[in-house]
Amino acid sequence: MKSLILNKLSLINYKNILSKDFALDCKINCFVGNNGVGKTNVLDSIYHLAMSKSYFHSVSSQTINHNAEFMLIEGDFSKGDKSENIICSLKKGQKKTLKRNGKIYKKFSDHIGLIPVVMISPYDRDLIQEGSSNRRKFIDNVISQNNKTYLTQIITYQKVLSQRNALLKFFKKKQTFDLDILKVYDDQLSELSVPIHKTRLDFFKIFVPVFIKRYNSISQNKESVNISYESHLNHESLNFLLMNSVEKDRVLQYTSCGIHKDDLNFEIDQFPIKKFGSQGQQKSFLIALKLAQFDYLKVELNSSPILLLDDIFDKLDNNRVKQLIQLVNNDEFGQIFISDTDYDRTENIIKKIDSSYKMFEL
Repeated sequence: MKSLILNKLSLINYKNILSKDFALDCKINCFVGNNGVGKTNVLDSIYHLAMSKSYFHSVSSQTINHNAEFMLIEGDFSKGDKSENIICSLKKGQKKTLKRNGKIYKKFSDHIGLIPVVMISPYDRDLIQEGSSNRRKFIDNVISQNNKTYLTQIITYQKVLSQRNALLKFFKKKQTFDLDILKVYDDQLSELSVPIHKTRLDFFKIFVPVFIKRYNSISQNKESVNISYESHLNHESLNFLLMNSVEKDRVLQYTSCGIHKDDLNFEIDQFPIKKFGSQGQQKSFLIALKLAQFDYLKVELNSSPILLLDDIFDKLDNNRVKQLIQLVNNDEFGQIFISDTDYDRTENIIKKIDSSYKMFEL
């Protein structure tokens, strides 16, 4: 098992952090302070170094401080016996740059999986409360950190999908329609969808039992939970689906079926947790989901992911905090980063873990 440690983190103009350097503990690092001082931004910067993007912002320019022209994040990692220096920088009006040991990545996708990471945040409630796109992003985030082929297939599928949608809009604008041209994109989407769908099916066969085990540990077996994977391709080939939705797509001007419409059903006692789960049950469900992500990546990558716990002590009741601390209080977890508003509360909780730690007050 390779150890993964972030030894030093430097930030310049990252959101509301103008300039900070952190010499980090190899096990637990806590960032505490009032709301708005940048605690979450520190954790997000670590995620950014690992995944080449912010956990919270889809638009890269939003990571630059309002009064600055650029942002820069630098992390010095140890992975096994190797040192990895990762630098991410962005200037307004230019493309983001990502460097590994001084060498610029041509494709950010080549970086994914080098630094496995799992974020647990109050914003994760969107996985339950919001639309299917959030749940697909979760699927892709987990699988992509372990499977570069899958990541490439997803990126290519999205490009072809965008081209097909643009063609449908073009047909509408020009009051024309060419089924032969459309079929070129249909064939590409169909070919790409088969391995993507299979990878997702195989993933959930492994992932769901791990998730259920984690949830049972948190809830002490008080209720049963499940995740089911819904896809158009569970029933028909994409070629068949696209052929039968031509007129619908023509009217809508976008592609109405395919693996880009996949979704997850989150269930508690065989009912949708969104409607029938209490707030506490939903929080436990999300924590179990993320810890299962941790377990999956640890096995597949032979390395403990960095675990980022954003503001969870403030959002969880004392019983769930205690359960979570008990879970991370063992050797299976590697380096952990925590943000919270209360210095004394955080330190008292961390002292219960038999491990080295550092407190950073922002």
